[in-house]
Amino acid sequence: MKSIFNKFMFAAAALGLGIAMAATNGTVSASDAAIAKKLTHEIRMYPRYSMFDNISFFVDEGRVELLGEVTQPYKKADLGRLAQNVPGVTSLSNELKVLPVSPMDNRLRHQVARAIYRDPVLSRYGMQAVPPIHIIVDNGHVTLEGVVSTDMEKNVAGVRANSVGLSFGQVTNNLHVENPTHKS
Repeated sequence: MKSIFNKFMFAAAALGLGIAMAATNGTVSASDAAIAKKLTHEIRMYPRYSMFDNISFFVDEGRVELLGEVTQPYKKADLGRLAQNVPGVTSLSNELKVLPVSPMDNRLRHQVARAIYRDPVLSRYGMQAVPPIHIIVDNGHVTLEGVVSTDMEKNVAGVRANSVGLSFGQVTNNLHVENPTHKS
């Protein structure tokens, strides 16, 4: 699986919404690129896709694998149907994980979102239809996914998420940085 990422990867930063796509071979065929473009569009336009979901996918010779986490079982089914109906898709492996439907997790999601998006450094991200910082809560464990512009924003998001104090353990900060600071 690791070689998949090493050969070809469109990171969440490239797509801007926490959606990642990769192909397993060294080159991307025109049909795989078209599938990826259309699938990215379909996911972005899915009306129930939120900052509490994290979706990625791989395309290889028309075969699509959906990965990530969603907050409701119907989202997994809906996104599977959307992917299957993209022209050129020959097979689908829907590996989306349905997060526990828990009032405590839901409360934690909203508290982390408020802590992050109320911060003046990050508030501009909260104005987007689907903010680029995705908050994944699985049985009280918080993971941040998505993309921010700078290392400082990544660190601030992690600090704000940790400040909520209701999670079980440290927040996992998997945010990608578009413009990382290069140390000389």
